[in-house]
Order: sequence, then structure tokens, then C-alpha cells
Amino acid sequence: MKKFFYILTAVATIALNACAGGNKNNTEMQNNKETKVLVAYFSASGVTKGVAEKIAKVTGGELYQIQPEQPYTDADLDWRDSSSRSSVEMKDLSSRPAIVGKVENIAQYDTVYVGFPIWWYTAPTIINTFIEANDFNGKVMVPFATSGGSTIDKAAADLARTYPDLNWQPGRLLNGATDDTIRTWLGK
Repeated sequence: MKKFFYILTAVATIALNACAGGNKNNTEMQNNKETKVLVAYFSASGVTKGVAEKIAKVTGGELYQIQPEQPYTDADLDWRDSSSRSSVEMKDLSSRPAIVGKVENIAQYDTVYVGFPIWWYTAPTIINTFIEANDFNGKVMVPFATSGGSTIDKAAADLARTYPDLNWQPGRLLNGATDDTIRTWLGK
């Protein structure tokens, strides 16, 4: 009976390992093949830009700045003023601030890191403009953010709920991130 149990255990272990091998997560698959990375970011004050540059350096990805057609002024970004441009946009989640251009040759990228500052606990609506202006079907989408006091949790959940057909991976808040922090996050 013991021999039967050992054989059964061995067969089950082999079967589970075979099944697990067929279900590699996106990170493992990316590590096993050459991937083309795009690091797209919106940065109102330069903080998110700095993090995006580090991600591009670590991944070998290409940087793409999400630029508003009408640049934000300091007055536009005053979150304490309920009539400021950013406050008005964030009260109306259907707001889609116009952006300059779109990503050229989006088909060449496998993984897209999307970076932004957290505004009112979520991604600025200009991120929605960017996502809707490009075809990200079949891409691995990874949000990253900077914030003065919020987590990325709500922003990541909002993006996944708004764009459920996209392959969203867990995001990360990267305040003060170093190259080493980013390497550790990305498993590099």
C-alpha cells in the first residue's frame, strides 16, 4: 500500500508541475524571451518622469511622454482649489483632456508601463485619453505611480475595471524609487 501511495504522489507531483509549467505568468515569459518595452508616463511636476526614466533604463524600454495638448500650469494643479482645471477634470471621470500625438508603431511593444501621479486617489483622466488613443490589446500593461500620500491600489483597480479587456498586471507606487528598487520590483 505504501508503494502505491508513493507512486500516486509521484504521478500527481509530475502532473502538477507539468500544468504549472504551461501556466507561466507574464513575468516569467518575459524573462525567457526578448520583449520590447514602452514606458509611457504623464508627469505634471517631473517626479513621475524621473521614475519613468529609471524604469526605461532598467528594462531597456523606450520612453514616451504623455503630453497634454494644453500644458498644466501651477494654478491648474492646485488641488485645494475646487475650480482648478485638475479638480474639474477629476470630478468628471468622463473628462478626456486632449493629448499631443499617439504612440508610433504600438504593435512592436509587448509590455507597456503606464506611469502617472495619483490625483484624487486614482489616475488622472489624461491616462484614459492615452489608453483610448492607442490599441493595447495583447500587451502586458503595468501601472506605476507617484503620490504625496495615496497608494496605487484604487488607481490600478479603476484602470482594470475601466479597461477589463487589457492584460493589467499588479502596479507599484514608486515614490523615491532607485534603480535597485526598480530592479527588485521587476525581478532583474
